Amino acid sequence: MTRRSLRCERIENRMREPFRISGYLFESMPSVVVSIDDSRAQGRAEAAGAYYLKDDVPHMQAGIEQVREAIEQGADRAALQTLLPAGGARNAIDCALWELESHATSTPVWQLAGASASNALTTTFTLSADSPERILASLQKFPAPRALKLKLDGNLDADIERVRTVRRARPDTWIGVDANQGYDGGSIDRLIAALVETKVSLLEQPNRRGDEAMLDGLDSPIPLAADESILDGNELEQHHHRYDVINIKLDKCGGLTEALRMKDMVRKMGKTLMVGNMAGGSLATAPAFVLGQFCDIVDLDGPWYLTDDPVADQLYHDGQITMPAGFWGAA
Repeated sequence: MTRRSLRCERIENRMREPFRISGYLFESMPSVVVSIDDSRAQGRAEAAGAYYLKDDVPHMQAGIEQVREAIEQGADRAALQTLLPAGGARNAIDCALWELESHATSTPVWQLAGASASNALTTTFTLSADSPERILASLQKFPAPRALKLKLDGNLDADIERVRTVRRARPDTWIGVDANQGYDGGSIDRLIAALVETKVSLLEQPNRRGDEAMLDGLDSPIPLAADESILDGNELEQHHHRYDVINIKLDKCGGLTEALRMKDMVRKMGKTLMVGNMAGGSLATAPAFVLGQFCDIVDLDGPWYLTDDPVADQLYHDGQITMPAGFWGAA
């Protein structure tokens, strides 16, 4: 077997403007880019990790170095699942191996993954948890969105006003909200009542990670989505009964290989499938776009927010995302 070479570098992914969610303000999304060469083909991937798990660039780089020798000696995606835990490091290597296989076999990644096509997908565009004035200004900049996701920050009165502001501005648009762990049992009922009033279609991650029991017995007419509460297939088994929608992110679960396994599990459970990413660039979004071919809800607007992404302007049109043929993997 030809020995491979593995390279890893850091990129900054600077944002157009500061982005606020519950408990965090982002001005960039630092990531790692991995490339794996075997003299015949190259595979690349980008990972941002999961900020709320302290899965940052140094942590990912350490994980990648931990398995460098095994990967350079030819370890495959199946072996990788036991070499590294779920997280950004495994995601970067796993997705690079997918592209490497795609080029080596001259087969598009979507075909290797079992999708029937690589179609344009309607994606949400996400609004920061800002003042109503800033939210309205941001709304005017999106490329004709068909679906919106509004970040909440746990301040109930301010969050309700944010939701009402967006609904007044877009009376007929699909709207979901993402609380990013910002709520507890004392205020969730009032939030849900306001979401019903404003015809919101999704409430994502209201509870803190580790406090999933808060949702037991909750009667919500709004579908509840798990993000931070469910990282991988193991946590899906533990907590799926509390949620209607499962948001699969490759940085959480550790790559496209695990994401596709989770996709099959979610379908068997009768849940709604959602794909998201961690505001990474186009290279991080490409494998998530493959997963999106199987999903009911798509939240892949990350590259749009970045100032230095090389192909972001080519991805979005009329509220949808596409991937240029041959950008990641064989055309």
